[in-house]
Parts: sequence; C-alpha cells; structure tokens
Amino acid sequence: MNPFLLLGALLCTVCNSAEVLPQKDFNLQGMAGKWYLIGFATNAQWFTNKKSEMKMGTANMVPTAGGDLDLSYANLNSDGSCWRMTHLAKKTDTPGRFTFRSQRWGNDNDMRVVDVKYDQYALVHTIKTKAGVSEVLNKVYSRSTELSPELVKMFEQFSKDTGILPENIAILPSNDQSLSCIQ
Repeated sequence: MNPFLLLGALLCTVCNSAEVLPQKDFNLQGMAGKWYLIGFATNAQWFTNKKSEMKMGTANMVPTAGGDLDLSYANLNSDGSCWRMTHLAKKTDTPGRFTFRSQRWGNDNDMRVVDVKYDQYALVHTIKTKAGVSEVLNKVYSRSTELSPELVKMFEQFSKDTGILPENIAILPSNDQSLSCIQ
C-alpha cells in the first residue's frame, strides 16, 4: 500500500476520533459494577492476528472518591489460566472522558464513554497513542452476556464511522469459563 495513502487514512481516523465526545450528563456512579466486554473494534495490527482467538471477558468498574475510574479486566487464556489487567483512568475536565497510561502496553489512552444506559450497555471509544502513532479502539460492554441486535448494529455503525474497517469489528463469543476469572 502507498505509504501516503496509509498516512492519510491514519490522519483521517485520528481527526474523526478527535470529534467523538462523551455522553452528556455522564454519571460516574452509574458505571460502577460488573460489565461484560461483548464487542471489540480496532484497526490495530495485533487485532487482525488475534481476533479469531478472542472471547467475551469481564470488566469491573469502580468509581473513586476523586472522580477517577478504576478498571479491572479479566479473561480466560487458551491454557485455562486467567488474564488480568488493571488501569486507573484519571478524570479530565470533561465528564465521561478519562486518560491513563498502560504500563503493560506502553501507550497513552484517551477514553470516552460516548453512549451509556447504565443498566444495559456502555459504548467506549479510546484513542491509544504510542511512539507518536494513534489507533482507535471501540468497545461495547453489557450488563448481561448478550447484546440486542439493535445494539450490535449501533456498535458496528459507530465503529465504521470512527474509521474502523468492517472486518476489524468483532462481537466476541461467550466464554462461560472466563466468567470465573472475575474476582
């Protein structure tokens, strides 16, 4: 592929992402509790290699007294062990927008909760930047292990609108064993 076309596509994706705003009237306390990670979408190269292996995981979100969001993720590895990761997402001046640095992956994250019905689903848009290169990551979480066809369609359309190729949008299959990984 022509490197100028690739650069143009990347810049277009970053520009589109910069316009994505968090939901108005965001309620941090409404995010508290257990969520199932059902949808995952990104143009990141690692995803194209791992997409077929990915399964539904869980996330636990805990608002802090200072307005930050403590994120704990868990999923089942192919060998039966539990994979875990945590981040402390720091609040910004914009409610529903958080930033954090991933020590595991060495990237800076600008995370926005763009659409949420606190008892049903949350759509999260993150711009990950490492060594000056930015990638978009969209996730859809649910309070249950299933997502309605309408929400799947909404997630897929949002992901395309933020520059993600249709083949890089995944609705993750359920993995009952991974649910036992959550603490």
